[in-house]
Amino acid sequence: MEYVIIGLFSVMVSALVLANLLNFNRDRIIIHERLNTYTRREEKEAYIPPELQVSFKIRVVNRLISSLSGVFRRLIPNNEKESYDARLRTAGNPYGLNGDSYLVLKYAVFTLSVIIGGLTGSITNLLLFGAAGLILPDLWLKAVASQREAEVLKSLPNFLDLLNISVQAGLGFDAALQRAVEKYPGALSSEFGKAMQEMNMGKPRREALKDVAERLNVSEVTIFITAMIQAELLGVSIGNVLQIQSQQARESRRMQAEEKAMQAPVKMLLPLVTFIFPVLFIILLGPAFIKLMETL
Repeated sequence: MEYVIIGLFSVMVSALVLANLLNFNRDRIIIHERLNTYTRREEKEAYIPPELQVSFKIRVVNRLISSLSGVFRRLIPNNEKESYDARLRTAGNPYGLNGDSYLVLKYAVFTLSVIIGGLTGSITNLLLFGAAGLILPDLWLKAVASQREAEVLKSLPNFLDLLNISVQAGLGFDAALQRAVEKYPGALSSEFGKAMQEMNMGKPRREALKDVAERLNVSEVTIFITAMIQAELLGVSIGNVLQIQSQQARESRRMQAEEKAMQAPVKMLLPLVTFIFPVLFIILLGPAFIKLMETL
């Protein structure tokens, strides 16, 4: 019994001594933990140059295309470059392409197609491959632009709703825009994020928003940006304008959905006539046709 009491007493004394030591060194331990936290964060968040953030294949392709564009730059008309520059901006500059690099890539595809068509030994194949080499790059660019426009239209109502709620809650327009950009990543947020960076560098808000409308080239976004610029010029409440614009965006999306639903029967008519109706006719009239053949 005495040994048990002595053991318990020793444990209590040790616990008290450790508690006093921890209490005495508490501030030092907290500071040490904070320093370790910041040190680990700096080690994890190492700086990566923007050039290295792009994949290796894209860097190599862009380097090759830029070299070729330097050779063929004088052969490409300036008006064609400007036209494709605008179309590529609308498409989001896929793979970092600009007017020069895209035209070099397009003509390289055309040349390769002509060579492949010529190897077949047929003039018809040569013409077909050459036409495909000219048309397919433009079709790809149009598909990318259409896909980006659909993504922007899909995210616009939610983006405007969050922007409206943030402004109604008391945030300024710039702070609300930053919050919406962080909340809804995508093509729309990416363009407004570029506008926020330009405004932070000193560019006027009106010009930055106009550039967003020009890059996206979507009528709904252009209407919204025009309304915001006019509200700023006339001194109208931004909250009321945002509420109206968010409601209009929802209504526009609902009308587009109804329009697509009305187009669905017309689009289904060709597959029905081509694939489904012949099978139904075979199933329904096949036995009768077999009996008729046996009778005759």
